[in-house]
Amino acid sequence: MAAGGQQRRPVVALYERIADAIHDGTYPPGSTLPSEPKLAGELGVSRPALREALLLLQEDGLLTVRRGVGRTVNAHPPRRGFEHVQALEELLGAGAPLRVRGLLRSVEEPTDFTTQHLLAPAGAELRFWESVLAGEAGPAALSHEWAAADEVLNRAHPAFAEALRATSAPERTSMLAVLAGASRGVPLAAHSAVTATLLGRRRGEQLGRSADTPAVLVTQVVRVDGTPVLAAKHMLPTGAPALPVLQSN
Repeated sequence: MAAGGQQRRPVVALYERIADAIHDGTYPPGSTLPSEPKLAGELGVSRPALREALLLLQEDGLLTVRRGVGRTVNAHPPRRGFEHVQALEELLGAGAPLRVRGLLRSVEEPTDFTTQHLLAPAGAELRFWESVLAGEAGPAALSHEWAAADEVLNRAHPAFAEALRATSAPERTSMLAVLAGASRGVPLAAHSAVTATLLGRRRGEQLGRSADTPAVLVTQVVRVDGTPVLAAKHMLPTGAPALPVLQSN
């Protein structure tokens, strides 16, 4: 019995048994948990109960699910949140940055999205980068990134404008990583929104998943002194690494 006479829910008790095994080194950081049938047998529980506890452990950052690998034990919970303005491949990589594979690097006219978030006038030319972020288990996220027009960047953040022009291998880096690298000493402010959606056919093909795969869509706008310099859409399908979010008051 727990303090106050309250009995722990079975899933909570099972959660704590596995968490204790992680903390005492039975399942050390980086190790892969036994398969569900084997682990259920070792713990003497049903597979549905085990699956529920494992899901809670994944949500709380103790475990990561990787396609083709299984459930691995995280070294430590993420400490820095998305609003710290850190490249997504670093945040999702948990110490081992994901690989960036550029699908498209082009210049395009404003869309409704970039008109709204970058305040881009009609006829402006905006750099657009489409990238897949992948780890050992395969594709983990799809990013669409737009930079403000050159004249805006030259005024608001000239180092970012120069870095974009000088990037020698843009197909292997994200625009957000270029921005972060060019912003030493330059304060950045970011705002993001998170919504649930489905991948759809084209994005599913790019990520190697079915069109009806549930996903989280993160839209992000980064500003310098109130001027938006980068806008992005990041699509994370079910099973992608956890995205830490830091909030403060």
